[in-house]
Amino acid sequence: MAIFAEEFNNLNDFFIHELESLYDVEKRLAEALPKMAEAAHDSQLKSGFQMHTTQTEEHARRLENIFAQLGREPKRETSEAIKGIISEGDDIASAKGNDMVRDAALITAGQKAEHFEIASYGSARTHARHLGFDDIAKTLQQTLNEEGDTDKKLTELAERGINVRAPQGEPTHA
Repeated sequence: MAIFAEEFNNLNDFFIHELESLYDVEKRLAEALPKMAEAAHDSQLKSGFQMHTTQTEEHARRLENIFAQLGREPKRETSEAIKGIISEGDDIASAKGNDMVRDAALITAGQKAEHFEIASYGSARTHARHLGFDDIAKTLQQTLNEEGDTDKKLTELAERGINVRAPQGEPTHA
C-alpha cells in the first residue's frame, strides 16, 4: 500500500495525504455512481444514486477549495480501498438474476462506499480541528453529514422496500 511508502514527519503531512486520498475517492465515485444508477431497477434507488453523483461532484469541488485554502494544487493519492469497493460494485451491477436482489446488493455496495467515506471524512475532520484548520474542519463536517444522510437513505430503501420485495429463498442451515 502506498501509505507505507510515504514519509509522515508530522500530522500535517498525513492530513494532506488524507485529503489527497479523499479527492481520489470522490473522483472515482463520481465515475462509478452513474453505472450503479443505470444498473438499479428500483426507481428510488436509481434516483438516489443519480442525486448522490451530483453530491459527490460537489464533495470533490469542496476538496479543491480546501486545497486552495492550504495553498496547494489538488492532487489525487490513489485509494486502493475504494478501488476494491468500486470493483465489487461493478461486479454486482453486471450480475444476472432477480432485479430486486441485485438492487439489495447495490445498496450494500453503496453503503460500503459510504462507510469508508464516513470513516475517512471523520478522521480528516478531527485532524483538521487538531491542526487549527477550523474552517476546513467545518467543510469536512458538512460532507461527513451528507455521507451519513446518504447511508441512512440507503438503509431506509433496503428496510422499507427493496429487501422486503426481494425473493428470500430457503434458509440454509449449517
